[in-house]
Amino acid sequence: MHRCYAPGAALQSGGSLEISGDEAKHALKVMRLRVGEECEVFNGCGQAAVGRIAAASGGSLLTLAELRLLPPMPPVAGITLALAVPKGSNMDLIIQKAVEMGVQRIVPLISERTIVRLDARDAAAKVTKWNRTVLEACKQCGVNSLPVVESPQSYAAFLQRTDLPELKIQCAIVPHARPLRELLETARAAGRQDCVLLIGPEGDFSPAEYAAGEAAGYLPASLGPIILRVETAVFLAVASARYALDA
Repeated sequence: MHRCYAPGAALQSGGSLEISGDEAKHALKVMRLRVGEECEVFNGCGQAAVGRIAAASGGSLLTLAELRLLPPMPPVAGITLALAVPKGSNMDLIIQKAVEMGVQRIVPLISERTIVRLDARDAAAKVTKWNRTVLEACKQCGVNSLPVVESPQSYAAFLQRTDLPELKIQCAIVPHARPLRELLETARAAGRQDCVLLIGPEGDFSPAEYAAGEAAGYLPASLGPIILRVETAVFLAVASARYALDA
């Protein structure tokens, strides 16, 4: 069933809702939905409903009526993914798949060895593009709470933040890193369900950055003996965290 996004809409069973702009155009002109057919709508805040298209006007406005609220999705681990921006189009792929895997916040970082460098204008354009990727992924996979993609920030500034989950894990290629499995099993036994996963660039974090991360409370975690590409490391870490920390 086609899904439309209605930002912040208050969805109520038996109610109605107007959808306009690009969302309505896509439903009517691309998906070719017609009056009488059903469409799902979500508000990005956790709610979703199914309604019948009661009216359509000009290809850019449709009215959903007889809304039926859908049950909320079961809670999943609250994962903040912080990673040095990789080169090429890999960030788009990572964001798409991270959203599909239930990540709730994505923080692009500029570290010492990050190849990609963004000025304010480039960063704003990237964030706009990345948020479009988030929305499309939510529409495709049934996520009803829109994840946040923050503006790119320096690694040093990120380490100073106090608004992040207590469990902080830095995927690390250092001799004293503990297996990610052990850290997550300990966290699960302690009843934790939220975490930060910190992942470096293609050239890895520098020794000074590793030291700064540990000083800020980030636990170095090994993903195993195989050296992974950035996107592979992200998917392995996120999947492991979901498996261990989901309720």
